[in-house]
Amino acid sequence: MTVSGRLHMPSLGGATAWLNSEPLDPAGLRGRVVLVDFWTLTCINWLRTEPYVRAWSRAYRDDGLVVIGVHTPEFSFEHDIDLVRRAIEDRAIDYPVALDNDYEVWDAFANQYWPALYFVDAEGIIRDEHFGEGRYEQSERSIQRLLGVERELVSVEGLGVEAEADWDHLRTPETYLGSGRGERLASAEDLHLNQWALTGEWTIGRENVALDQAGGSIAYRFHARDAHIVLSAGAREPIPFRVLLDGEAPGPSHGVDVDEDGSGVLRDGRLYQLVRQPDAVRERTLQITFLEPGAEAYVFTFG
Repeated sequence: MTVSGRLHMPSLGGATAWLNSEPLDPAGLRGRVVLVDFWTLTCINWLRTEPYVRAWSRAYRDDGLVVIGVHTPEFSFEHDIDLVRRAIEDRAIDYPVALDNDYEVWDAFANQYWPALYFVDAEGIIRDEHFGEGRYEQSERSIQRLLGVERELVSVEGLGVEAEADWDHLRTPETYLGSGRGERLASAEDLHLNQWALTGEWTIGRENVALDQAGGSIAYRFHARDAHIVLSAGAREPIPFRVLLDGEAPGPSHGVDVDEDGSGVLRDGRLYQLVRQPDAVRERTLQITFLEPGAEAYVFTFG
């Protein structure tokens, strides 16, 4: 609905469930400034913005700001409400979250991105929007302007997977593995920068590759400080895995989900950080080997 060319906040009635709150609607939010944040739990771009959204919610709550997270799943396993609950707990999210498993809220906003921020004034009109990472100062100033307050910006430092990417050295793009959007699949014997390869018995599905027999590996040649992969174990028990970097244990270059020896365990469907290089960033070959069948791999992301 538009008034004088300005878009009113659409309905949230299409949400399939609510966490941290009773159902909310635009009419009941009149008089409050609202920040709507579209996210999905495996998205590295959302994970790196979440420290800011969390900080704004806490800093401006008493000034009248309501932050609403809208979880719209990218992958089929992200429809699981227990995984969303776990993500909310892991990220210490205490603001309302609408589950949008049917994409009805996403469509009502005509949204196309994770993350996406919509800044709504006290009259229910969308005054600003931003898609993706960055622009944090301008976004916080938008919040202040809508609230009618002016003060020093909050101090935010992302830790672990929430840390800002090393953009100056990031030369490897997000890479999907399933047949629907997969690209740059190559041979393990001749792997070039930004290519990946499978070893062992795998089934390539539309949105993932799934391991049929224990001992299968995925290798990726990348140039970035951080390397992540989105994994799910399906309905299986936890699946141990081993990460090698240039054929050796990662040592101090291990990510938060791997120890120095390269050992990790796939339990929940989520994003796993495999590598964080502490020193000079250079081209490396990552290999992740699963010791049991059933691992499902969806996308590599880098930072």
